[in-house]
Amino acid sequence: MARGIRRLSRQGRARRSRARSGPGDLRRLLDQLPPEKRAQALTHSSWTEKRSESYGRLAFLGDSVLGLALAEHLFRRYPNADIGRLTKMHGQAVSGRACAKVATELGVPELLEEVAPENLDGGIEVPALLASERALASVCEAVIGACYLEYGFETTARATVAAFAKELELASERLLDFKSALQERLARAGTRVKYEVTGESGPPHDRSFEVAASVNGEVLGTGTGRSKKSAEQAAAEEALQRLS
Repeated sequence: MARGIRRLSRQGRARRSRARSGPGDLRRLLDQLPPEKRAQALTHSSWTEKRSESYGRLAFLGDSVLGLALAEHLFRRYPNADIGRLTKMHGQAVSGRACAKVATELGVPELLEEVAPENLDGGIEVPALLASERALASVCEAVIGACYLEYGFETTARATVAAFAKELELASERLLDFKSALQERLARAGTRVKYEVTGESGPPHDRSFEVAASVNGEVLGTGTGRSKKSAEQAAAEEALQRLS
């Protein structure tokens, strides 16, 4: 790859890494939904006479939207990862646990309290829903499905990837150890890599770090992440690509 093209590629990855993360954009899309669509995404089947008017149908759709949005992100973010690692990262990022966690960050528990009927008359109580990982995960998927119907895939996917940024990063840290791979390669040449934090940005709750990976004083790769560890992994990945 030509040097200029490689530089532009690195800049593009850096811009994507610094893109806004967190559930804020997805919550804003949820709040701006038409009232009837927003209500359906938060309505349990026991709260309505027609099951088709509960969040189940939207969750069915949202599950596929979530899967494609994160699959595309992983495919582009990790060009050297094979199908096995991509599949494992994707599975962790879209798991019920991950969806339930994002639902909580979106404020779903409070929203369920707001929309629950005053007289449930045999319907499931909100505390029971909140105790169910599957229920919270389904509401998260329903929100994504409702947003897709209202705003289309591109807008919804962008907000969804941002909302699942922590889960994506956690999955990649567990399954992609670029630092070890880089050190093993350098060890054969008798050299070592040094990581240095070159920048920090963002508020305390959404911190972003920039790290440079250097060998014998030469910077071979830079990376950004929500933690120093993930930024080091990104820098190591770029260094490996450059050495290749």
